Amino acid sequence: MYRIHGEFRQLPGLCYLNHAAVAPWPHRAQLAVQHFAKQNVQVGARDYADWLLVEDSLRERLTRLLNAPSSDDIALVKNTSQALSFVAFGLDWRAGDQVVISAEEFPSNRVVWEALAPQGVEVIKVDLHCGNPETNLLNACGPRTRLLSVSAVQYTSGLSLNLERLGHGCQQRGVLFCVDAIQQLGALPFDVQACQCAFAMADGHKWLLGPEGLGVFYCRSDLRTQLELHEYGWHMLEHHGDYLRQDWQPAHSARRFECGSPNMLGTTALEASLSLLEEVGMASVGKALQERVQWLLDGLSGITGAILHSPIEPDRRAGIVTFSLIGWDQPALFQRLRSEQVICAQRGVGIRLSPHFYTEARAIEKTLRLLRQLATGGGLNSRPGIPNLFKK
Repeated sequence: MYRIHGEFRQLPGLCYLNHAAVAPWPHRAQLAVQHFAKQNVQVGARDYADWLLVEDSLRERLTRLLNAPSSDDIALVKNTSQALSFVAFGLDWRAGDQVVISAEEFPSNRVVWEALAPQGVEVIKVDLHCGNPETNLLNACGPRTRLLSVSAVQYTSGLSLNLERLGHGCQQRGVLFCVDAIQQLGALPFDVQACQCAFAMADGHKWLLGPEGLGVFYCRSDLRTQLELHEYGWHMLEHHGDYLRQDWQPAHSARRFECGSPNMLGTTALEASLSLLEEVGMASVGKALQERVQWLLDGLSGITGAILHSPIEPDRRAGIVTFSLIGWDQPALFQRLRSEQVICAQRGVGIRLSPHFYTEARAIEKTLRLLRQLATGGGLNSRPGIPNLFKK
């Protein structure tokens, strides 16, 4: 059993079930940032070479987390939207080309493709809730389809897609496969080689337990030079340390997408957070998270008036459970939960709960007990606790 005692120091009584939005940091990330801040105050950038070693470590951790062939395939970007924009405005589109997406995508993975309309690119939106989602997406890929872009996990329902099947289908059809992995990376194992994707991206502030303002962009090596660059600066050059050099070229690695000075503060925090996920292991993270999701699903299914909007099949879910309560206005229910220190989100037609692997039993038990009270005015039933990961 791995040990995470002391890593998550949230306020007593707080039930943090909002990792699908913005996650709390582990204690080690706080310590890393405090040390970084102290260095900046006392000696400035005297030890900048050491900071670069942290950046190298972060890139290597992300390479392992995505199972990318090489760290050269990994770019450190500001966010998922920026990485999607690199793809959308880097490819050489032709009038009549099509992009296939789902009909319930987060704006980041919808607007960026709709913005290509002036170039004559058509966006095809596919319903995932009628029939088989993968079949529907692949059947929508016709002779004019250039790219299929999906969220690995849908942000409202929590529906998890079979990425390997989609990747294989895209390869057969000659379609580029792009994966917004923000709701899977850090929650469940993710493998860019197994799903044969051309591009993948995610932010660090959700399941990766890091800060906002820093994310990852995976670009398959044979496609890097096919994306036209629109951002230029000193950092994205092949010889980026040679300031007097007059001739230049973009870096051969994915660093070509990193135009200017790196986010060293974010790098420090995210590298520390990923060290925890690596110590635990993504297989263990995924298993522990699924136990918590199952507990929420079981508890909600026993509450009168509760309606689940998330899949119950184990292979169709990640870390998101969305529900509604008959008789409750969703904004009012959200505010009531928040007043009781249950931190969640209002998404789509319901309330979205998103625990993580470390979420304590008391948080889930308190949340379900409160929902029983709100639904029936009583019913303080309980069930055995989930494994305690906080043992010293």
